[in-house]
Amino acid sequence: MIVITNPISTQNETNTIHALFECGLELLHVRKPYFSEEEMKVFLSKVTKDYNSRLVLHQHHQLALDFGINRIHLTESTRATWKLGTEKKRDQFIKSTSTHVISDFNQLDDCFEYAFLSPIYQSISKPDYQSNFDIEKAIKDRTNFNTKLFALGGISHKNIENTYQSGFDDVALLGIIWNTNQPIQNFKLCQKIAHLY
Repeated sequence: MIVITNPISTQNETNTIHALFECGLELLHVRKPYFSEEEMKVFLSKVTKDYNSRLVLHQHHQLALDFGINRIHLTESTRATWKLGTEKKRDQFIKSTSTHVISDFNQLDDCFEYAFLSPIYQSISKPDYQSNFDIEKAIKDRTNFNTKLFALGGISHKNIENTYQSGFDDVALLGIIWNTNQPIQNFKLCQKIAHLY
């Protein structure tokens, strides 16, 4: 189970991030699409260095090596054109990516450790972002088993068990963490269920 940052800064964000890691968060995806390179540097410098190995950069991949981050995430739009130095440098990174239909997931190169499939449920962070997913059909149509399949979109303690039971390898949390007044409590509720799978 992983957590994705809110796209814009939130109150007590760094404290919440540290608390999540202290509760056992495995990976935090740093998704700040509106941040400049300098803003990203400031954000990353606020996170305790001990946690850098558990960060995944969505933007400004060139900062990864400077901060000792070995994981990067590629959006659908950047996946085909992504470049960072030589092939040798590129191979240093553990990579993940995003998909929105199972056919795209099935066609992924096996260089990706895992990929998000979204939105699985009605988004919590984007109320207008509707889900039309037929989860059962998506799982049935899956042919790519080299890449782990992560559910994203509307995941909460109310549906996380069903998500795992449906056949997803893991889940990503966003809205249930950042769009509530109880991020740590919500994380622990989801974590308790995730540990059963």
